[in-house]
Amino acid sequence: MARKIVQINTVCGSGSTGRIMADLYEMSEQRGYENYCIFGRGKKPEQVVGMCIGSKPDFYMHVLRNFFRGESGFGSKTATKELVKWLRELKPDVIHLHNLHGFYLQVELLFAYLKEADVKVIWTLHDCWPFTGHCAFFDYAGCHKWKKGCKSCAYHRSAYPYALFKDNAANAYVRKAEAFSGVKHMTIVTPSKWLGQLVRQSFLKEYPVVVIPNGINLECFRPTNRPIKGVLRRKKIVLGVANIWEKRKGLMYFEKLAQDLPNAYQVVVVGVSKKQKRQLKQKYNPAKLFAVTRTESVEELAAFYTAADVFVNATLEDNYPTTNMEAQACGTPVITFDTGGSSESVPTACGMVVPKGDYRALYKAVLQMTKEGKRTDMCLLMRDRYDQKKCFEAYMELYKE
Repeated sequence: MARKIVQINTVCGSGSTGRIMADLYEMSEQRGYENYCIFGRGKKPEQVVGMCIGSKPDFYMHVLRNFFRGESGFGSKTATKELVKWLRELKPDVIHLHNLHGFYLQVELLFAYLKEADVKVIWTLHDCWPFTGHCAFFDYAGCHKWKKGCKSCAYHRSAYPYALFKDNAANAYVRKAEAFSGVKHMTIVTPSKWLGQLVRQSFLKEYPVVVIPNGINLECFRPTNRPIKGVLRRKKIVLGVANIWEKRKGLMYFEKLAQDLPNAYQVVVVGVSKKQKRQLKQKYNPAKLFAVTRTESVEELAAFYTAADVFVNATLEDNYPTTNMEAQACGTPVITFDTGGSSESVPTACGMVVPKGDYRALYKAVLQMTKEGKRTDMCLLMRDRYDQKKCFEAYMELYKE
């Protein structure tokens, strides 16, 4: 009889974590497992068996709860009770957790069930929210209160998930530590060594930590001749890609590059909001800075990567960004700040790592790499390093144990 695996994440099939969940589903289906995907909002791919446990009213109520009470992860009680009821009936062998902080779960109820059911649990951490009182990332702020206990959070309004009207970090830290501790058979997975080291310093240190890089689909991310309207092939293209261009993603560095680089260069940023696109269009000639809203088409994304002479990841805090690997798999070298786990995915042969926040070093690196040439051959030689199938074999081993 096939073993039952349930994955839980904010979304399914979209965004980086949603694609990871859907790809793991497909791979484990091929191995004969009985699979289900549980998610909080959006739609799932047609071939995926699972259900959305959230609703728009519940989502907005949870968001408001966080705005006014600082309780991300502590709303959505009814939805979580229904999920637990379904899990009791299904009796899965493995529950694989991903992001739990997308305003769709009450984590205390979920973890009470996990402890009671004595089921094998794998928890892939895509950020730092599980072991802080508030923040999904704290590297940009340089805060390390989470090591002993979050108090007086100075970033509850500015750091995701945004608690606009109340600092509840101290209370949330205690509740998380109590809820997440004591699960008998739980393994923590981190995509980067950097995040794994942080987990070992947190209240989650009781659990074994396994580092499994995310990997990418090499069938999707490969060099392509697909033309991209607005990208000027006669210029040297400096590309940046993000799901959401918030401050920590470093959009300001791309604006400065557009201002400072010679006219032979065009800066292209993919993933901006409609508002950001309007603002950038008002400030810059598209021949200098060309802004594109988010695309869910991996074919289009691969075309942007292929067209670029260099991919720049100016993130100021990150876990293990898949964009670095996607660019290299399309034959484009990468320049990144030495931030979080970002540098782990940029071998010397395929790019450069510069000090975090050092714009002068970033600018020089862009000039140097574009002058040296694209290093396409070297990047393509490294493709197997990022093969998602090979990376995800480690998850199959965890499922099999």
